[in-house]
Amino acid sequence: MANWAQMYDWHFDVDRVPELLDRVEREDDGEAWAELGRRLILERDLVSPAGIAALPRLVRLAPGSTEARHLAGEIMERAAAHHGVDDLLGASADVITEFGALLDLHMQSRPADYLVTFRALLAVKEQYHWANVLGDFTDDFYHLACPHCAVEVTIAIGGYGRYSAIRDWNLGDVDRRDLRAAPAEELSGVGRWMHELAVRDGEDVLADGIAHLFGKAECPRCGSVFVIADEYAASNRPVLR
Repeated sequence: MANWAQMYDWHFDVDRVPELLDRVEREDDGEAWAELGRRLILERDLVSPAGIAALPRLVRLAPGSTEARHLAGEIMERAAAHHGVDDLLGASADVITEFGALLDLHMQSRPADYLVTFRALLAVKEQYHWANVLGDFTDDFYHLACPHCAVEVTIAIGGYGRYSAIRDWNLGDVDRRDLRAAPAEELSGVGRWMHELAVRDGEDVLADGIAHLFGKAECPRCGSVFVIADEYAASNRPVLR
């Protein structure tokens, strides 16, 4: 049970969030939802202690409220960053598990907000890095350092193609090399789990993008071959608390 007297939001208030939660529980109030988002999440990067404290009530509302489901998902995506209430987050383990089951069920309905839901589920499973960077693979670019020669390599997975290249700001992506998608049977760990979910739900573009993201690329500079997801995570994963 949260002690709201200690749960400040990003306006450094301790009483406004409970009031707003009471309002959205009574009625679907767009202004209250918007203010909750501003108070619980700072510039889409950090979550306030009040955000962690609000999770149980948001999850309770989530089955009938898109706003509650999305806001709870955004909170979970930032749960690995510093918020100062790790004990409260740990005490919410059952609520988070419940939220994960709700998200998974929603995904199976093939909703318009599938990717938003998928990313929230990644966060629930503590895959915070992928929860924050995964795109829809219509026009996605990933930048990483080649593990052998350290040159910056651009990885494109989307409408422009599926390739590795060296980005030249005047000429564009030069010396392109086709990516090598991972066969489904060779995927493992989180990549396999992500791919299986997308296939299960008929999200073919997402499934194909994941197969390429967890597949292999060739460095245009030195010709070495590496697993894209491994090197992208190593180059870009933030330092967490």
